[in-house]
Amino acid sequence: MELKTRYQYTYFIYPYVIEQNKYEKYLQNLLVNKKCKLRMFEKQKDLDIYNKFLPRVRKFMFPTFDFSDNKRRKFKELDVSLQSKILKKHPCTIFEYDLGKNAQGKAGINAGIFFKIDKIEIICFYTGECFISLKTSLEDLEQFDDVLNFNYKFKDIKSEFISMKQFDNIKIQASEFADIYKITDLIDELIGNYTKNINIDTNKFLTYSYSCIDQEQWNKNKNFEEIKHQFYKYTNVLPSNYNLNVEFEKIDKKVNILDKWEYIKYGFSNQATTLFTSGIDTFNYTKLPFLYEKVYIYMYILQLYKKIYIQKLIEEYKKAIKVKELRKEFLDFTHNIWVQEITTDDIGKLLTNSWLENLELEKLYGKLKNEYDLLYKEFNIEKTAKSSNITNIKYNKFCGIAKLIGFKVLLKSYLL
Repeated sequence: MELKTRYQYTYFIYPYVIEQNKYEKYLQNLLVNKKCKLRMFEKQKDLDIYNKFLPRVRKFMFPTFDFSDNKRRKFKELDVSLQSKILKKHPCTIFEYDLGKNAQGKAGINAGIFFKIDKIEIICFYTGECFISLKTSLEDLEQFDDVLNFNYKFKDIKSEFISMKQFDNIKIQASEFADIYKITDLIDELIGNYTKNINIDTNKFLTYSYSCIDQEQWNKNKNFEEIKHQFYKYTNVLPSNYNLNVEFEKIDKKVNILDKWEYIKYGFSNQATTLFTSGIDTFNYTKLPFLYEKVYIYMYILQLYKKIYIQKLIEEYKKAIKVKELRKEFLDFTHNIWVQEITTDDIGKLLTNSWLENLELEKLYGKLKNEYDLLYKEFNIEKTAKSSNITNIKYNKFCGIAKLIGFKVLLKSYLL
C-alpha cells in the first residue's frame, strides 16, 4: 500500500561564497533589486525566533532585532550606498524575494508533479558565505512517492550535467517562472559575478524537508518499521523506485535518526535534513512544522555557515598569506560563534547537536586549529629570526662605531 501524505514542504538551500572585497557591492546590488526586500526582524512578529535563540547568537544572526522604530525608519530613508555600508558590518543580513502571484489552474494538463515556490530568501554572512533558500510545496498532494521523486529531481536543477528531460513531468505553478530553467536563471542573477571559488559542491541543493504521513499508515497498529525504508529514501534524497534492499546496510550507516518521540522522526544525511511525522497527533502538522521552518531552519543554516567558513579558512591558512588577519578571523570566529550556545530549547539543542555530528564540525574545527597552530608557530619563528637578524645588525653597527671611536681616541693621544 502506497504512503499517503497529509501535509508537506521542502526547502532547497543553495550555498555560495562572495569575495570579501566585493561583499558591500553585492549587498548594494540586492538593495537596488526591486524584488529583494531587506528583512527587518521585530520581537512582536518574530517572537519564536527571538525566544528560541540565545542573545549573543540572536544578535549575530538577526541584528535588526535591536533596531528601534525610529532607527528602522531612518535606515529606510538612507541612500542605498550608505545602507550597504551599514549592513556589511552586520554579521548576518537576510533578504526576501518578492515572487508575485502563483499561476492559476492546471486545466487540460493531466500528467506531472505540480509544485509552487512559496518563498525565497537570501541569507548573507559578513564573511561572504551566503545561502539562497527556496520553499516549495506540491499541489494536490496525496502520494508520498511524489515527494520522493520531486526532491530527488529538484535538488539537481543547478547541475550542468542534468538534461531537461528529467524535469518533463515536474510542472511549476508560479507566474514568475515559465519553466525550471527560469529558476536557475534567477539564482544566477541573485548571485551575480561576485563569487569566490572554494571547495564546496555547487551542483546540488541541500534539502530541508517536512512530511506528515496519513495516520492510517502510522499509528498504534502500524509501526514505523513498516515504512522505515521510505524514510531512508526520503533522508538520502532517493527516488521512489530505488531498491533499498541492495544497499540497505550502506544507506543505514549514512543516516542519523533522532527519534525521542513516538510519531516524530528527524533524519540527517550529508544531503538533507528531514522531519517525518504521523498525522495521529495534531501537533505534528500544526505547531511542529511551523517551528521547523520558521526557527530551526536558521539553526541549520548557521551550522552550514560554520562548516563552509571553516573550510574557507583552512584553504586560506594553506596559502599562508596575511597571517595576522587570518589569526584575527580565527579568534573572532572562535569567540563570537564557535563557543556560543545557540539555544536552550530542547528540540533546538538536539537538532544543533545532530548537525554538529552529521556535518563533522568538530573534526573540521580541529583541523582548522591545527592549521592555525602550525602557521602561527612558523610565523613566530620567522618573526624571531627577523628580530634576531635586526639585533645582530645593530650589534655589528655598534661594534663598528665603537672601534672607530677607539681609533680616533688613540690617534688623538698619539698626536699630542
